[in-house]
Amino acid sequence: MTLAALLKRLKTQGVPKENIENALKRAAGGGERGDQYLVYEAMAPGSVGMIIECQSDNVNRTMKQVRLQLMDNGARLAPVKFMFTRQGLVKVALTKDESYAQRLETLIEKMLDAGAEDFTESISEEGDAEVSFICQPEDLNKLTSTATQAGLCEELLSSDLVYSPLEKTTDLDEDTIQKVERVVDAIEEQCDDVLKTWTTLGH
Repeated sequence: MTLAALLKRLKTQGVPKENIENALKRAAGGGERGDQYLVYEAMAPGSVGMIIECQSDNVNRTMKQVRLQLMDNGARLAPVKFMFTRQGLVKVALTKDESYAQRLETLIEKMLDAGAEDFTESISEEGDAEVSFICQPEDLNKLTSTATQAGLCEELLSSDLVYSPLEKTTDLDEDTIQKVERVVDAIEEQCDDVLKTWTTLGH
């Protein structure tokens, strides 16, 4: 993934601006400082699993920050990766015009041939369609290349490896849901090295 694509993904996923700026600063000198990609697993209130992705030039600092925010918000480090599956996710934009149905059919056919296992369609605030395709991690590059073929879509919105919950945690009361959301907010806002958090929370 290019740096531009990564930055766009982080912005659309709501990663705080400060975290993105800090990541850029570290990237500028990252070769000398030995930045590492880190993944932490945690259990949030209501037995909600959390995966926390970080990019850090100081593992001890990052661990302390993450652990502190978890403890302060009723969560703890715990093995939960078994609650998730690693998948490739490609999102594209498609204009809803008179040729939309035919173009969507062609897009889906080519993406399935390239390794897509499933897709979902949604409508953006501007009224255009956003189509998401799920694939195995090893098929992500092929799927991305297919999506960017001339004429298939208006724009590649994102291409990334994600942690998808095998089963979403539901039937939680509103108070517990708010506690989980506070944990996520605290981690992403207070920990400079955090790139993204994933949870099993299902509303």
